[in-house]
Amino acid sequence: MITIKNLDFSYKNAAVFKNISLNFKEGNVYGLLGENGVGKTTLLKLICGLQQANAGSCTVDEFIPSERNPYFLQNIFYLPEEVITDDTTPELFVKKLGVFYPRYDHQYFIDLMQELEVDVTRKFSALSYGQKKKALLACALSLRTDYLLLDEPTNGLDIPSKAKFRKVILEHSTDAASHVPTIIISTHQVKDVENLIDPIVILDHDEVLLDATFEEISKKLYFEYGAEKSDDALYSEIMPGGYINVLPNNFEMESKVNVEALFNAVRNNKKRIKE
Repeated sequence: MITIKNLDFSYKNAAVFKNISLNFKEGNVYGLLGENGVGKTTLLKLICGLQQANAGSCTVDEFIPSERNPYFLQNIFYLPEEVITDDTTPELFVKKLGVFYPRYDHQYFIDLMQELEVDVTRKFSALSYGQKKKALLACALSLRTDYLLLDEPTNGLDIPSKAKFRKVILEHSTDAASHVPTIIISTHQVKDVENLIDPIVILDHDEVLLDATFEEISKKLYFEYGAEKSDDALYSEIMPGGYINVLPNNFEMESKVNVEALFNAVRNNKKRIKE
């Protein structure tokens, strides 16, 4: 489990986090949401040990990430939004990488490349931006680490590729034949991952606005699709055929959580949502 307790972090005099606490439990696909610049990437770097907290603590299975213990490093992988690679093929790239990861599965890598429709024999320099993103995703998944941190993984993907991304992540996160990983997907492209993520963490400048499962959210909020805008709504948005209204769930009614509407409702009602 990833445990963050009373953590502070800043770049020089610019505070990113102030006394935040979070837990990321095993076997879930977390959505890490927030506007650009709120610290999503910084949080991933703290978890994998590329940054060190100014105060408080971050531990992963009792390891302190910044200490860079080899046993810790072989069980976590961080895939940033942009990756600089040698001018080699994805297959040679992942073979060199896989030496450091005991559960690396080369056949799984080949299967993923076929599923994502990327040619394993082509060099990175010959791949489009979207193909390179998919190849690197296949590399990351094939390492079969306990923890997988993905930073804006759908940026640069076309619509069919986004569908493929969702399919392979869902299969990877529910594969009964292997160890089920904890996956954290940091994104501002909410619709790309809406059917994958649960729980959801929403960050704001230097704080956590929301940390909840879909079940917890649906107990507190009601997502209404109707012909009219509701005066009682925390957030309303016009859509084809009417409005989506996000309302306090005062009558314990069931509804399907709309993550994009949730995000906007949280952003527009920060104090009330936290309460």
